[in-house]
Amino acid sequence: MSKLGKLDVVGLLQEHGAILTGHFQLPTGFHTQTYIQTSLVLQYPHLAQKIAKAMASKFPQEVNVVVSPSLGSVVIGQEVARVKKARSIFTERVNGVMILKRDFRISEGEKVLIVDDVLNSGKLTGEATALAQGYGAKVMGVIAIVDRSVNPLPLNVPVRALISYPLQFYAAENCPLCSQKIPISIPGLKSHQPPFNIENI
Repeated sequence: MSKLGKLDVVGLLQEHGAILTGHFQLPTGFHTQTYIQTSLVLQYPHLAQKIAKAMASKFPQEVNVVVSPSLGSVVIGQEVARVKKARSIFTERVNGVMILKRDFRISEGEKVLIVDDVLNSGKLTGEATALAQGYGAKVMGVIAIVDRSVNPLPLNVPVRALISYPLQFYAAENCPLCSQKIPISIPGLKSHQPPFNIENI
Protein backbone atom coordinates (compact mmCIF):
# COMPACT_ATOMS: atom_id res chain seq x y z
CA MET A 1 0.00 0.00 0.00
CA SER A 2 2.24 2.82 -1.26
CA LYS A 3 -0.44 5.54 -1.23
CA LEU A 4 -3.59 5.62 0.85
CA GLY A 5 -6.87 6.19 -0.95
CA LYS A 6 -10.25 6.88 0.64
CA LEU A 7 -11.25 3.22 0.50
CA ASP A 8 -7.93 2.23 2.10
CA VAL A 9 -8.55 4.54 5.07
CA VAL A 10 -12.11 3.29 5.58
CA GLY A 11 -10.82 -0.27 5.28
CA LEU A 12 -8.17 0.32 7.96
CA LEU A 13 -10.75 1.79 10.33
CA GLN A 14 -13.13 -1.11 9.78
CA GLU A 15 -10.40 -3.76 9.98
CA HIS A 16 -9.26 -2.51 13.39
CA GLY A 17 -12.73 -2.04 14.84
CA ALA A 18 -12.37 1.74 14.91
CA ILE A 19 -15.92 2.47 13.71
CA LEU A 20 -18.09 1.83 16.76
CA THR A 21 -21.89 1.64 16.86
CA GLY A 22 -24.01 2.35 19.94
CA HIS A 23 -25.00 5.46 21.90
CA PHE A 24 -22.13 7.83 22.53
CA GLN A 25 -21.68 11.19 24.21
CA LEU A 26 -19.01 13.33 22.56
CA PRO A 27 -16.80 15.90 24.37
CA THR A 28 -19.05 18.62 22.90
CA GLY A 29 -22.02 17.12 24.76
CA PHE A 30 -23.76 15.97 21.59
CA HIS A 31 -24.92 12.39 21.21
CA THR A 32 -24.35 10.10 18.22
CA GLN A 33 -24.90 6.46 17.31
CA THR A 34 -21.53 6.05 15.62
CA TYR A 35 -18.09 6.88 16.97
CA ILE A 36 -14.74 6.68 15.21
CA GLN A 37 -11.88 5.65 17.51
CA THR A 38 -8.82 6.33 15.34
CA SER A 39 -6.44 5.40 18.18
CA LEU A 40 -7.19 1.74 17.47
CA VAL A 41 -5.41 2.21 14.14
CA LEU A 42 -2.82 4.76 15.27
CA GLN A 43 -1.49 2.39 17.94
CA TYR A 44 0.37 0.72 15.06
CA PRO A 45 3.25 3.07 14.13
CA HIS A 46 3.67 1.70 10.60
CA LEU A 47 0.00 2.48 9.87
CA ALA A 48 0.20 5.88 11.57
CA GLN A 49 3.16 6.67 9.35
CA LYS A 50 1.26 5.81 6.16
CA ILE A 51 -1.72 7.90 7.25
CA ALA A 52 0.55 10.81 8.18
CA LYS A 53 2.22 10.81 4.76
CA ALA A 54 -1.19 10.96 3.09
CA MET A 55 -2.24 13.84 5.38
CA ALA A 56 0.99 15.77 4.86
CA SER A 57 0.55 15.57 1.09
CA LYS A 58 -2.69 17.57 1.40
CA PHE A 59 -0.58 20.59 2.42
CA PRO A 60 2.66 20.33 0.40
CA GLN A 61 3.93 23.76 1.47
CA GLU A 62 6.56 24.28 4.17
CA VAL A 63 5.39 23.99 7.80
CA ASN A 64 7.33 25.01 10.91
CA VAL A 65 4.97 23.78 13.63
CA VAL A 66 2.28 21.10 13.79
CA VAL A 67 -0.35 21.73 16.47
CA SER A 68 -2.58 18.96 17.83
CA PRO A 69 -5.77 20.33 19.46
CA SER A 70 -6.66 17.22 21.47
CA LEU A 71 -5.09 14.24 23.20
CA GLY A 72 -6.47 11.91 20.53
CA SER A 73 -4.62 13.80 17.81
CA VAL A 74 -1.17 13.95 19.44
CA VAL A 75 0.07 10.69 17.88
CA ILE A 76 -0.92 11.59 14.33
CA GLY A 77 0.31 15.16 14.86
CA GLN A 78 3.73 13.80 15.79
CA GLU A 79 3.83 11.63 12.69
CA VAL A 80 2.76 14.46 10.36
CA ALA A 81 5.42 16.68 11.93
CA ARG A 82 7.99 13.95 11.24
CA VAL A 83 7.03 13.98 7.56
CA LYS A 84 7.07 17.78 7.39
CA LYS A 85 10.31 18.01 9.43
CA ALA A 86 8.53 20.38 11.78
CA ARG A 87 8.08 20.74 15.55
CA SER A 88 5.11 18.93 17.08
CA ILE A 89 3.22 20.53 19.98
CA PHE A 90 -0.26 20.27 21.45
CA THR A 91 -2.76 22.52 23.18
CA GLU A 92 -4.47 21.94 26.52
CA ARG A 93 -7.48 23.36 28.32
CA VAL A 94 -7.07 25.20 31.61
CA ASN A 95 -10.27 26.47 33.22
CA GLY A 96 -12.03 26.05 29.89
CA VAL A 97 -9.44 28.06 27.96
CA MET A 98 -7.19 26.60 25.25
CA ILE A 99 -3.53 27.40 25.96
CA LEU A 100 0.02 26.23 25.38
CA LYS A 101 1.73 24.62 28.39
CA ARG A 102 4.99 22.67 28.88
CA ASP A 103 7.06 25.63 27.62
CA PHE A 104 5.69 25.15 24.10
CA ARG A 105 5.98 28.31 22.00
CA ILE A 106 4.73 29.59 18.67
CA SER A 107 6.66 32.52 17.23
CA GLU A 108 5.26 35.31 15.12
CA GLY A 109 5.39 34.48 11.43
CA GLU A 110 5.81 30.73 11.88
CA LYS A 111 3.82 28.51 9.53
CA VAL A 112 1.46 26.28 11.47
CA LEU A 113 -0.55 23.24 10.43
CA ILE A 114 -3.38 22.09 12.70
CA VAL A 115 -3.60 18.28 12.72
CA ASP A 116 -6.66 16.51 14.12
CA ASP A 117 -7.76 12.90 13.99
CA VAL A 118 -11.53 13.43 13.66
CA LEU A 119 -13.40 16.66 12.93
CA ASN A 120 -16.88 16.86 14.45
CA SER A 121 -18.15 20.37 15.16
CA GLY A 122 -14.72 21.93 14.61
CA LYS A 123 -14.88 23.72 17.97
CA LEU A 124 -11.58 22.45 19.43
CA THR A 125 -9.82 22.84 16.11
CA GLY A 126 -11.14 26.37 15.79
CA GLU A 127 -9.83 27.26 19.24
CA ALA A 128 -6.40 25.86 18.40
CA THR A 129 -6.39 27.82 15.15
CA ALA A 130 -7.33 31.05 16.93
CA LEU A 131 -4.64 30.41 19.56
CA ALA A 132 -1.91 30.03 16.92
CA GLN A 133 -3.14 33.11 15.07
CA GLY A 134 -3.10 35.01 18.35
CA TYR A 135 0.65 34.41 18.52
CA GLY A 136 0.99 35.96 15.07
CA ALA A 137 1.53 32.64 13.29
CA LYS A 138 0.33 31.92 9.76
CA VAL A 139 -2.03 28.94 9.95
CA MET A 140 -1.71 27.08 6.65
CA GLY A 141 -4.82 25.01 7.31
CA VAL A 142 -6.41 22.09 9.11
CA ILE A 143 -5.92 18.46 8.13
CA ALA A 144 -7.77 15.51 9.67
CA ILE A 145 -8.06 11.80 9.07
CA VAL A 146 -11.87 11.90 9.13
CA ASP A 147 -14.28 14.80 8.63
CA ARG A 148 -17.57 13.88 10.30
CA SER A 149 -19.14 17.32 10.03
CA VAL A 150 -22.60 17.73 8.50
CA ASN A 151 -22.56 21.55 8.61
CA PRO A 152 -19.95 24.09 7.48
CA LEU A 153 -17.11 24.19 10.00
CA PRO A 154 -16.47 27.49 11.83
CA LEU A 155 -12.88 27.74 10.58
CA ASN A 156 -11.27 30.61 8.68
CA VAL A 157 -8.51 28.50 7.10
CA PRO A 158 -8.48 25.72 4.48
CA VAL A 159 -9.82 22.42 5.85
CA ARG A 160 -8.96 19.06 4.30
CA ALA A 161 -9.44 15.44 5.35
CA LEU A 162 -8.53 12.00 4.02
CA ILE A 163 -12.18 10.92 4.11
CA SER A 164 -15.58 12.49 4.70
CA TYR A 165 -17.81 10.39 6.96
CA PRO A 166 -20.76 12.65 7.89
CA LEU A 167 -22.78 11.35 10.81
CA GLN A 168 -25.88 12.52 12.62
CA PHE A 169 -25.53 14.32 15.95
CA TYR A 170 -28.25 15.04 18.48
CA ALA A 171 -28.53 17.53 21.30
CA ALA A 172 -28.97 15.62 24.57
CA GLU A 173 -32.50 16.95 25.06
CA ASN A 174 -33.60 15.82 21.58
CA CYS A 175 -31.71 12.52 21.32
CA PRO A 176 -33.81 9.63 19.92
CA LEU A 177 -31.29 7.18 21.38
CA CYS A 178 -32.04 8.55 24.85
CA SER A 179 -35.77 8.25 24.11
CA GLN A 180 -35.22 4.56 23.33
CA LYS A 181 -33.35 4.25 26.67
CA ILE A 182 -30.25 2.89 24.94
CA PRO A 183 -27.38 3.00 27.50
CA ILE A 184 -24.99 5.85 26.87
CA SER A 185 -21.23 5.58 26.90
CA ILE A 186 -18.44 8.15 26.76
CA PRO A 187 -15.73 6.98 24.33
CA GLY A 188 -12.27 6.51 25.79
CA LEU A 189 -13.35 5.94 29.40
CA LYS A 190 -13.35 2.16 29.18
CA SER A 191 -10.30 0.69 30.87
CA HIS A 192 -8.74 -2.75 30.89
CA GLN A 193 -7.13 -4.14 34.01
CA PRO A 194 -4.24 -6.64 33.91
CA PRO A 195 -5.17 -10.27 34.72
CA PHE A 196 -3.30 -10.07 38.06
CA ASN A 197 -3.23 -7.96 41.18
CA ILE A 198 -0.56 -5.32 40.66
CA GLU A 199 -0.47 -4.69 44.43
CA ASN A 200 1.15 -8.11 44.85
CA ILE A 201 4.04 -7.33 42.54
